[in-house]
Amino acid sequence: MDRLTRRRFLLASGVVGGGALAAGAGAVTLSRLLDTADPERPVVRRPVDTVVLVTLYGGNDGLNTVIPYADPAYRASRPELAYPEEQVLRLDGDHGLHPAMRGLQGLWSTGRLAIVHGVGYPKPDRSHFRSMDIWQTAAPNGPADTGWVGRWLDETQGPVEAAVSFEPVLPPLLVGRRRVGACVSYQGLELPDWVAPAMVASLGRVQAGESAMQARAASAYADLVDMGRLVREAVAPAASPTDATPVATATGTGGGGALGAQLALVARCVEAGVPTRVYSVSLGGFDTHAGERTAQDALLAQLDAAVTGFVDRMAGTDAGRRVAVVVYSEFGRRVRANASDGTDHGTAGPVLVAGARVAGGFHGQPPSLTDLDQGDLKATTDFRDVFGAVLGTVLEADPQQYLLGYGGEPLPLFRAG
Repeated sequence: MDRLTRRRFLLASGVVGGGALAAGAGAVTLSRLLDTADPERPVVRRPVDTVVLVTLYGGNDGLNTVIPYADPAYRASRPELAYPEEQVLRLDGDHGLHPAMRGLQGLWSTGRLAIVHGVGYPKPDRSHFRSMDIWQTAAPNGPADTGWVGRWLDETQGPVEAAVSFEPVLPPLLVGRRRVGACVSYQGLELPDWVAPAMVASLGRVQAGESAMQARAASAYADLVDMGRLVREAVAPAASPTDATPVATATGTGGGGALGAQLALVARCVEAGVPTRVYSVSLGGFDTHAGERTAQDALLAQLDAAVTGFVDRMAGTDAGRRVAVVVYSEFGRRVRANASDGTDHGTAGPVLVAGARVAGGFHGQPPSLTDLDQGDLKATTDFRDVFGAVLGTVLEADPQQYLLGYGGEPLPLFRAG
């Protein structure tokens, strides 16, 4: 069967493969990624040597995530959206977590969750796309054509598997001038009921007399089947029930769904010994201009189940205990609610950091809810102080070099042992 016939068969049958046949730099398959695992590779005993960056696309409402329940200005500013004090999951006498985040409250109680208050950057931009670009390139003063992880890949000449995204597309975060990270879709293979996997696999057998290009196309079909199997195996133990019904986003702000599935694939790679140092996953839908309570409740429940399940799973191995999770969004929301039971684009918000060797507790100063900048929170922590801690501790790199000369003070987010 020639390449054209194979392609026509797959299109006609409705076979869909997430990223296995994606074109462009950095597109690899899960099976190829797992092939990079080396059981004989010497283990470098860093306290934390792998980071998972979780991007919440759309601008998560930080005030209803880490809730300043003891501040009367909280309820006065958003009476319809504010959670009653008795529903908040208390962390201390001033702040608590959203009611859906009971798993993360458990991580907090065991010292495995750090919360950074009021994270943002100077002269905030309320555009989703510009603000996310600033976070991912670490360049608030003007456009940049590389991400801060991409610059690290360039300098270290890291292989494609050194930084991996399980998102639908490769984020700018992982793009350098000469190197890019890998992009592996979490969606795997989808087959209609009447197409058996063995039928597609048979199309992947290289036949005598085929050209190199035809053989390569054939092997891609076989890899689709293998990738689908690996995705199902990776997801089965850890995906949460909320992943079955991802929340739709009202605007095209990006981000994946099924966060538990993405983190399950990360866990599979860590447990297999894949030498990836930076993973990128995402969850979309946080642009809550209307009906915020319902949407954010579901999204934060999914975030809580996925991150808590991942951290607990990672606690079972030495390699897993050296993994940290950093959760951020491009901006928070405005302090006051709008007329549609939602919130509009704001500025600063909290960053969550979880893992066995995280320096648990609060970091930074909570922003004032009354001393505002045109109705928005004033950032008290520069986001580059968070990423600087990742660069300096996890990647053992000079933060200034990869944060375009920023000279701030990285936060003490990780424990020495």
